[in-house]
Amino acid sequence: MEGATVTRDNSAEGDAVTGRLLILEYEQVKEEQRARIGFRDNLLYATLAAMAAIITFSLQSRGRPELLLLLPPASALLGWAYLVNDEKISAIGRYVREDLGPRLTALVPGRPAVFGWERAHRDDGRRISRKRLQLAADLLLFTVAPMAALIVYWTTEPVRAVLLAVSVAEVVLISVLAVQIVLYADLRRP
Repeated sequence: MEGATVTRDNSAEGDAVTGRLLILEYEQVKEEQRARIGFRDNLLYATLAAMAAIITFSLQSRGRPELLLLLPPASALLGWAYLVNDEKISAIGRYVREDLGPRLTALVPGRPAVFGWERAHRDDGRRISRKRLQLAADLLLFTVAPMAALIVYWTTEPVRAVLLAVSVAEVVLISVLAVQIVLYADLRRP
């Protein structure tokens, strides 16, 4: 009987240590998530600033609309960084909901699941409409605006062959980004 008590005590101590480690891991991944959210959100402002600078530079350099060809690669680069960070933010949330939370809950049987907010905020009835609006905003910023710059370039002057080839490559680049943005939009129900 004494051996069973010692085993149970060792198991309880082990569970307590495991629980503390899981809480520490939770704090670390949430800190990473917070940092990524800040970085991702700042990428929106950086993209708008880059677009404004390129457009201003193009307008100030009369007769040089080819400078608008700088906008698609800048948008693609910043858009890809935005998309990667957004996906990692979602991956952290998924990890907490589907892996870390259940492991911690298993240590305290009979108690409600931990990290309820990780699930609750996804159960909002308007989540899908918000995600669709976010998808539209992301596409507008990272793909429609650079495509508009290309259209302006194509219609403003006689297009030189080498720059036409560059602009076609930029269409492909922006199209690839658009597909990736749509694929990562997470429009499914929770």
